[in-house]
Amino acid sequence: MLKLSENPAILTPQVQSLTELVGTWWVAHTKARFEKAFARDMSGHGIGYFLPMREKTIFSGGRKRRVMIPFFTSYVFVCGTEPDRYTALTTNRLCQMIDVIDQDGLIRELSRIEKALLSGAVIDHYPHLPVGDRCRVVSGPMMGTEGVVVERRDEKAHMVLEVTILGQSTVVEVDADLLAPVEGRYASDVRDRDQSI
Repeated sequence: MLKLSENPAILTPQVQSLTELVGTWWVAHTKARFEKAFARDMSGHGIGYFLPMREKTIFSGGRKRRVMIPFFTSYVFVCGTEPDRYTALTTNRLCQMIDVIDQDGLIRELSRIEKALLSGAVIDHYPHLPVGDRCRVVSGPMMGTEGVVVERRDEKAHMVLEVTILGQSTVVEVDADLLAPVEGRYASDVRDRDQSI
C-alpha cells in the first residue's frame, strides 16, 4: 500500500491542465490494480496521462490509513502519438488500449472532472450514467462545468460528471445556488430516452 506521497500525480507533470496535452487520446484499460504503476510508467516516458483519484481513509492491520483510489477502476486516460501508444502497450500493464472516436467530447468530460478536482470539491465515484436535469455551474472555481443533478438537499446538490466512453461517472457536491439549468437538445434527449425505457 502506497503512502500518499508515493502516488503518481493525477495529471502528467509536464502540463498544468489536460487541455494542454497534444495528440490523440486513448483509454488505457489496465490489469487489475495497475493504474498507478501504469501512470508512473507514462510519466517516466514523458507521455501525457490523466488518472483521476480521490483520497480515502481505510482501516488496515488495525491502523487508519489515507490512500488514493482511482475513480475509474482499471482505466487511465492517455494522450500522445502512435509511438507513445506502442510504448504504453509494451509496459505489460495493459489489457488493451481503447480508441476514442469523439476526441473533443472526451476532453470536455475529463476537463469537468479535472476542474472539480482542482476546485477542492467533495467528489466521489458514481457507478452508472445519470438521469436527471442537466445543469451548469455559473460561478466559482468550477464555473462552466456541466453535469446532471441527481440529488439536492438543502443548500447542496450532487451533480454527476460523465465519462460516456466508460459508461461511468463521478459525483461532485456543489452549492445548489451556483447551478443553472442547461436548455437544449441533450436535456430533451435524456427525457425521451427515459420515457422509452
